[in-house]
Amino acid sequence: MTFQQFLLALRGRWTIFVALLGATVIAAFLVTLVMPRTYEAVTSVLVDAKDDQMLNTPLGSPRQQLGYMQTQIDIIQSQRVARRVVEDLKLADNPGIKAAFMKRTGGRGDIVDWVAGGLLADLKVDSSQSSVIMLKYTASDAKFAADIANAFAKAYVATTLNLRVEPTRQAAQWFDEQLKGLRTDLENAQAKLAAFQRANGIIATDERMDIESTRLNELSNQALTASAQSIDSASKLGQAKGRTSPESLPEVLANPMIQGLKAELLRAESKLAELSTRVGPNHPQYVQQAAEVKALRDRVNAEMSKVIGGVQSATASSYAREQALKRDLAEQRKRVEQLRDARSQSVVLMRDIDTAQKAYDAALQRYLVNKVESTARQTNVTILNTAAEPLLPLRPRMSINLAVGLFVGVLLGLAAVFFLELLDRRVRSTGDLEIGIEAPLLGTLLPWHPSGILGGGEPKALPSPT
Repeated sequence: MTFQQFLLALRGRWTIFVALLGATVIAAFLVTLVMPRTYEAVTSVLVDAKDDQMLNTPLGSPRQQLGYMQTQIDIIQSQRVARRVVEDLKLADNPGIKAAFMKRTGGRGDIVDWVAGGLLADLKVDSSQSSVIMLKYTASDAKFAADIANAFAKAYVATTLNLRVEPTRQAAQWFDEQLKGLRTDLENAQAKLAAFQRANGIIATDERMDIESTRLNELSNQALTASAQSIDSASKLGQAKGRTSPESLPEVLANPMIQGLKAELLRAESKLAELSTRVGPNHPQYVQQAAEVKALRDRVNAEMSKVIGGVQSATASSYAREQALKRDLAEQRKRVEQLRDARSQSVVLMRDIDTAQKAYDAALQRYLVNKVESTARQTNVTILNTAAEPLLPLRPRMSINLAVGLFVGVLLGLAAVFFLELLDRRVRSTGDLEIGIEAPLLGTLLPWHPSGILGGGEPKALPSPT
């Protein structure tokens, strides 16, 4: 069958073609209507790999960057993050989910793990060449899909923070235990030194004494400075409280807001005085201006009260610092006196003490660093865009399904016409006669038209080429 013959067959059986095409499109439309709706919510998170303190080497190569991003994707898709989502949204307490768990598992296993596995099955995580990770969750309910996607992003951020904090917290606990033993070793070394010092009467160098004396002098100077500041603050506070008006206080005079308010108050009072010469005290303009003057005066008094309060606070702070420095000075003076009584020491025992002190200080420094890092509240992961409730379903797509139905309908119609023509061949052109019958062609009749008879003409036949 040639292409021209197929086109003639298609024209002859066009009703079958149109019927199959229409039935297929209608079927696609009806199937789309009855198919369950599936919605997809998308959340994006930004991962700053350069800010990750857990990395031992910088991410210089694309392979390292790709490996790091794949690690973050694996963390998002981990059971730990999914369990946190279930716990945050309290999905295990949902009666419907409990009933489904009992029906499918018979109550065996942990419902949290079961729900978490179901959530991970519908979660899709994508990452491009950038540092942005896309979390996509599909569900039959649009709001549920958005809630789960956002919950996964929050759980991922929290899990990343925990993964960063947990090692430092464990290290801090370990160093805390080590500090106890190092502190004991240091105290034992100092006790041995004191015993040896008393037994042998060995006099050591005065380096430590010089350091403590220098610290004593520094604390003494700081205490004197703090005492002077406290006296100065107390003098200002007494000056402010002793006067009938604190307007002459230097802090008040140097305050631009108070001076501005006073200028406004002066202008308002001048205007009030001018009004008093023209109108009576019950006049609305006079009453309004008097209220404005009162409000400005109250604001001036309030600002001056704040300044006085600041002076009081500074005085209290200076006094507290002075007392603290005095206590430190007394303790330092007592320490210097103790050092004067125990200046003898041996070289070996001094080295032991120095070694124990260095070990203790190093452990203490590591302990403090890990202690601070274990209380971190920031991570290198940030939620870039939260998932919004999707308005259109991901599946089914009416336009795509109709296009597929149209394509399939065309194929079915063409195939039906082709096979029907093979089963029931008909003569549709002179070419069919020439191929099917081995006989010479005598002539071809033109299409008949009634106008030929009405006009007196007769049908004509084309002469045979033979």
